[in-house]
Amino acid sequence: MEPHAYNVNIEWNSDRKGTMRSPELNSTIEVATPPNFPKGMEGIWSPEHLFTAAVASCLMTTFLSIAENSKLNFASFKLESKGILEQIDGKFLMTRVELNLLVFIHEEKDRERTERILQKSESACLISNSVKAKVEIKATIEVVAMAI
Repeated sequence: MEPHAYNVNIEWNSDRKGTMRSPELNSTIEVATPPNFPKGMEGIWSPEHLFTAAVASCLMTTFLSIAENSKLNFASFKLESKGILEQIDGKFLMTRVELNLLVFIHEEKDRERTERILQKSESACLISNSVKAKVEIKATIEVVAMAI
């Protein structure tokens, strides 16, 4: 496969805030220093949020791809994530990303297959494979009745 490029442009607006956009996308995102840092801003996406979101969304899209290819009929996929920032040896590092996900399946017979798909997704997630932070995944699979 040929290398892929993803373009992101950032323009400073004021204070510790800027606007992020990509020529490939139709939307912009405001980004700022997070509020727990000096002059940080509340209510605006930070690099730390975006880092955590990259890991979480990669796991979701990898799962969706593998589930589709495996013809897994599931009801829903929900994921909560938490990125942990620590100061180690004087440097700030994102050391861990905790992913808690919940997959609802229609039938108990699909539980083992769903577990295998989740394991493959964890192994194949390109963002998780690209970062130094430890990615911890806790998955819950529940059966939900199909609507008639």
